[in-house]
Amino acid sequence: MTDTHDVLVIGSGAAGLTAALELAQTKKVLVLAKGKLTSGSTAWAQGGIAAVLDAGDTFENHIRDTMVAGGGLNDLETVEFVIERAPAAIDRLCELGVPFNREEGDLHLTREGGHSHRRIVHVNDATGWAVQAALLKAAEENPNITLLPHQSCIDLITGRNQTEYSGSGRVWGAYALDEETGEVVTHVARATVLAAGGAGRVYLFSTAPRGATGDGIAMAWRAGARVSNMEMMQFHPTCLYNLEVKNFLITEAVRGEGGRLFNPVTGERYMEKYDPERMELAPRDIVARANDDQIKRYGLDYVHLDISHQQPEFVMEHFPTIHEKLMGLGIDMTKGPIPVVPAQHYTCGGVKIGLDAKTDLPGLWAAGECTESGLHGANRLASNSLLECFVFGEAAAKDILECWDKLDDPPKILPWDESRVTDSDEEVVIKQNWTEIRRFMWNYVGIVRTTKRLERAGNRIEMLRQEVEDYYGSFRVTTDLIELRNLLECANLIVKSALKRHESRGLHFILDYPETSPVARDTLLIP
Repeated sequence: MTDTHDVLVIGSGAAGLTAALELAQTKKVLVLAKGKLTSGSTAWAQGGIAAVLDAGDTFENHIRDTMVAGGGLNDLETVEFVIERAPAAIDRLCELGVPFNREEGDLHLTREGGHSHRRIVHVNDATGWAVQAALLKAAEENPNITLLPHQSCIDLITGRNQTEYSGSGRVWGAYALDEETGEVVTHVARATVLAAGGAGRVYLFSTAPRGATGDGIAMAWRAGARVSNMEMMQFHPTCLYNLEVKNFLITEAVRGEGGRLFNPVTGERYMEKYDPERMELAPRDIVARANDDQIKRYGLDYVHLDISHQQPEFVMEHFPTIHEKLMGLGIDMTKGPIPVVPAQHYTCGGVKIGLDAKTDLPGLWAAGECTESGLHGANRLASNSLLECFVFGEAAAKDILECWDKLDDPPKILPWDESRVTDSDEEVVIKQNWTEIRRFMWNYVGIVRTTKRLERAGNRIEMLRQEVEDYYGSFRVTTDLIELRNLLECANLIVKSALKRHESRGLHFILDYPETSPVARDTLLIP
């Protein structure tokens, strides 16, 4: 089956829906979501959105904080572009009805690690959910937007898939598996926006949702787009340690409002050893490495995060979602510490884009966590991620609309070919390989790296690659198989990038090269 729209948007989070709403003023837009429409990372964002809104704050301060956190690897022009557009993005969200916390009519601003001022607008500790709900409501009410959940994109459609073959690399949409019917649908469009999120599930411990398997990055790479800085994988310092509940994040704002880190065995408040000036408010890479060091040095399962010295009312008012969740697990954060571990949290690298959100491939724009725009550099500053989604989602839409008349109508596209495959009878192979990838990536390509460990991971990837390709060529696609193929591709890109960087910078800390080079350079991989 072939389905044709003006614009195809892959991803129903903040970046995808922002682009769709802008485009739908004049174009017919199809939004594809893997799983439910709310299953992306946006809904999981607890902290908030960074913007200069305080009287004592300036764009220069926010730009400097972003550059410092990013280890100088950020692109200054991109940082200025995004931060100067932040207040307008907040205004648009207010117009959409996002109920940001206020104090006497003004937006309430909180502070997070790496920020020199209070500049985080938030909806309690569940900002992402409120933003996702507002964007979805607007999209559902727009007659020009079609929202299609439970669609797993397999690959981008390029000139290679035209009835009359072309090697141009021009993107014409995507092939996607309809999870409910099992049919692969050919979604053709004049322009495509990739907003498919990050690759967090490459790692064993991650705060990312189940679907964050790097699909957008892997699809763009296979289609011929460059990727950049994939070794810059952010680990959040404080994910709840609980054997029943996986991936529950304890937001940065807990430390922003006075939370302290302690060694549960020695009782020591240890951050003064690692960053005596900023302590718990140091950037994430420093705090995550400190937590990792304490856990490994003392053979711990977790460290303690404690905010119980604050008034109970203060804690419950600021962190109602977290408080309620923890109480259900028998942990009262108003009376005692929370057990936490570092976990993969954000993919700072991705598909290379410009300020217009264009990728290397004609007809393909991209926004959000699947991209490397130059904003985050070697480490994302807290609460700059949703901001990037809004700014580049809008940039993609504006550029598409501006060059619309120059975009050709789609040619005839070949349908998906299932003539030589059968249904799989070995799902256990997928599960085994998935687990193996996530485990060796955690052990060999984690918070602290060595060349030897990276090479071991690379060898494992090469062994698995043939197995996964054979499997992919023999059996009908399922979501699990699509994700496994993409996970392996992203793992490969992360390891290759990490081996190319002969220095320690930001999130990439390698014992063989502990110094930081005087010149910051992107790690650019070319297909």
